[in-house]
Amino acid sequence: MSTAAEATGAHTGASTEPDPRRWVVLCVIAISQLMVVLDATIVNIALPQAKQDLGISTANQQWVVTAYTLAFGGLLLLGGRIADFWGRKRTFLVGAVGFAVASAIGGLATNGLMLFGARALQGVFGALLAPAALALLTVLFTEGKERAKAFAVYGAIAGGGSAVGLLLGGVLTEYADWRWCLLVNIPIAGLALALAIPLVPESRAHGDTKYDVPGAVVVTLGLTSLVYGFTEAASDGWDALSTIAFIGAGVVLLAIFVVIEARTKNPLLPLRVVLDRNRGGAYLTSMLVGAGLFGAFLFLTLYLQFVLGYTPLEAGFASLPVTVGVLIAAVMASNLMPRLGAKPLMVAGSVLAAAGMFMLRFIELDTGFWTHLMPAQILLGLGLGFTFVPLSSLALVGVPDHDAGAASAALNATQQVGGSLGTALLNTISTSAITAYLASRVVPGQPPAAQEQLAAQIEGYSSAFTWAAGLILFAGVITAVLVKVQKEDLPTDRAAAHVG
Repeated sequence: MSTAAEATGAHTGASTEPDPRRWVVLCVIAISQLMVVLDATIVNIALPQAKQDLGISTANQQWVVTAYTLAFGGLLLLGGRIADFWGRKRTFLVGAVGFAVASAIGGLATNGLMLFGARALQGVFGALLAPAALALLTVLFTEGKERAKAFAVYGAIAGGGSAVGLLLGGVLTEYADWRWCLLVNIPIAGLALALAIPLVPESRAHGDTKYDVPGAVVVTLGLTSLVYGFTEAASDGWDALSTIAFIGAGVVLLAIFVVIEARTKNPLLPLRVVLDRNRGGAYLTSMLVGAGLFGAFLFLTLYLQFVLGYTPLEAGFASLPVTVGVLIAAVMASNLMPRLGAKPLMVAGSVLAAAGMFMLRFIELDTGFWTHLMPAQILLGLGLGFTFVPLSSLALVGVPDHDAGAASAALNATQQVGGSLGTALLNTISTSAITAYLASRVVPGQPPAAQEQLAAQIEGYSSAFTWAAGLILFAGVITAVLVKVQKEDLPTDRAAAHVG
């Protein structure tokens, strides 16, 4: 998300009349948003084949996900500032071109390191593209009802795009090659650029336009160090010097980031936004749910293909129940929130999502889809829908217009950062469980039988699902303790303008 609220009040030099091209521009922005959302899920389906082709180890497989989410989440706030100050159209175009180039590099990767680098580069340009697109919508749609419709389309793409990514990833991986899961972004970006250059108007904010570059660099380095520390624990153990050093360095760098934000005149993330009790609760909830969710989706995909033997296309279809649950709960939550408020829905959502995740803990070599996997995923999706919809409104409670963009951007960033840290942590837990299982059952010096290897994989995935359920349930506890806002205090029109 970008500094959308600042965009609203920015002087653009244009007429106060609505731009006649705004609905066409909405289509252009929807295309770009679909590309960014597709990339989050389409790679999960491609990972098993990419892992085999490029020789990526089990300990390092999470970097295919975390390299993207780390760069995207760590630079998202800075990307929003760049879009507002440098020009939203210009930033949008650069983001689209860069995303396409990074996708091409990833699609042509010859080793794991090249793929990880390409994914990180996608995150960098995604951090420009996504907030610029959102800011353009806020500038172009100034009338309340029209803005609500525009952001409804944007939000639908954000939610439904995940399902499209799963299916498209399955089709491309099974009938073409896993590389096309990245290369497909090139024609999508080309279409967005061809339409955006003649149609999208330029706009920018005026006044104080200084960037908090030190803050952006320090927070990204700190998060990367933490994730790398978690990864080192998978191979060297939690008590290894390298593990402790990287985790310790990450904590120190994040502490330095807080000091920078407290002292700079143009902070990337004003501390007054975070320190509010309700918003702080919303951000912690978002981070914890993201931590449990991103990693669990990765292991579900691996389980479906490596253990149950699903084809990539079958795995894509088998992952859809989560999206169905999210869409159902999102509609219900939108209707219930004015009557119940955010807190009851979020607490109930965390419990439902944790229950669905915990059901996945009991997977076996021949677990049935209709009797076990589908009910668990629907329950997980319902919980996520009841959690995420109120979060959008809660993050904006009591925020002045000047800070509303930073508040909404921080919500998206916390989810991405949580996903990065959670994926690394859960991958380490899973790898450790696999190693411990094999060590206790396999005769030293003899390779494990195929059945033992599968059983070890299940042990690792089950451990990851258990911890993911715990993280999501803890998010519900955070909501119950910290969130005190009443239903009457929730924003209405402005909240709708920041969903997505």
